[in-house]
Amino acid sequence: MSFQVKIAQSLKAVPAAAWDACALRAATAGDEDPHNPFVSHAFLSVLEDSGCVGGRTGWAPLHLVVEDEAETLLGAVPCYLKSHSMGEYVFDHSWADAYTRAGGHYYPKLQVSVPFTPATGPRLLVPESPRADEVRDHLIAGLRAVRDQTKASSIHATFLQEADIKAFTAKGFLRRDDQQFHWFNEDYGSFDNFLAALASRKRKAIRRERRDALQNGITVEWVTGRDITEAHWDAFFAFYMDTGSRKWGRPYLNRRFFSLVGERMAERILLVMAKRNGRYIAGAINFIGDRRLYGRNWGCIEDHPFLHFEVCYYQAIEFAIARGLDRVEAGAQGEHKLARGYRPVITTSAHDLADPSLRRAVASYLEQERRYVSEAAEELASATPFRHQDEE
Repeated sequence: MSFQVKIAQSLKAVPAAAWDACALRAATAGDEDPHNPFVSHAFLSVLEDSGCVGGRTGWAPLHLVVEDEAETLLGAVPCYLKSHSMGEYVFDHSWADAYTRAGGHYYPKLQVSVPFTPATGPRLLVPESPRADEVRDHLIAGLRAVRDQTKASSIHATFLQEADIKAFTAKGFLRRDDQQFHWFNEDYGSFDNFLAALASRKRKAIRRERRDALQNGITVEWVTGRDITEAHWDAFFAFYMDTGSRKWGRPYLNRRFFSLVGERMAERILLVMAKRNGRYIAGAINFIGDRRLYGRNWGCIEDHPFLHFEVCYYQAIEFAIARGLDRVEAGAQGEHKLARGYRPVITTSAHDLADPSLRRAVASYLEQERRYVSEAAEELASATPFRHQDEE
């Protein structure tokens, strides 16, 4: 069998069924989610069709595909040529600054990722087969060829699953570790069952937070599937823009994105919406995998104590228990999640820098950073709110 590596400058060039046959059947291991909604053709094409990527956004799609002689798709990589380092959640601004001061050009660079989405998932979209390793090798070789053709400084593959970590590092990519906080479902039958696993003081604190969050006549509802209307998106977008503009300065998703993702992926979406005096005042959007719930964006137009924790964390836990999901991923960063029953987990990216001097400097830095991340994770794991065996 011979292989052909091609570039698709839009998902429109790749049939949805062929892409999803790779993306939604990519090799998974252990407790990884067999259906990651973010690498689906629907989600990635919504980003393009809404204009959140492409054009002047600094995210130019350059997806790689591998085909056989019959032009059957065997594997793919979601890839973007980038002119900045925003919207990635794996921060390399210091690398760019140092390289620029040394006289180099860090941008453009290649980004293998799901834009604006700090969720671990498959990146080398290759279904398991006797020749899967060869397909992965061709995809990685293709990325390096595109880097050379575009005169990009580097390749960055972020939020990787274990199979992809091994494939990239085997080809000389540098490993970078970071940390998130996830909630794990230990076969809880209800939220109260989960609380029973916590130390008494932490249990009481969460109950108090939930009670205080719903004062002033606030109610919370779950909206999913065909029940999501344009009125819900109007309300949620107002929350997203208000909170995003105040906290981050630049929301990345536009109003059209939410309409399109609602049209194409409604059954994979959970909106948690808070209402007071007959109008919505806060909400969070989550995406539903086969095993995991992925919390993505939140916003509000009224400030109420602990409402953020209720809408984003506690309601997500309740939904995961009700659906029998194994895990809630609540997005990037946030040690405050620890006290709410979320545990530290390591996330991993892989980086390939063309300039040998920059590569040596980054490799040295990453070695120290990995030790720090590992030590911090161990320390935080010992500070979870769960009961010890000697506690009531």
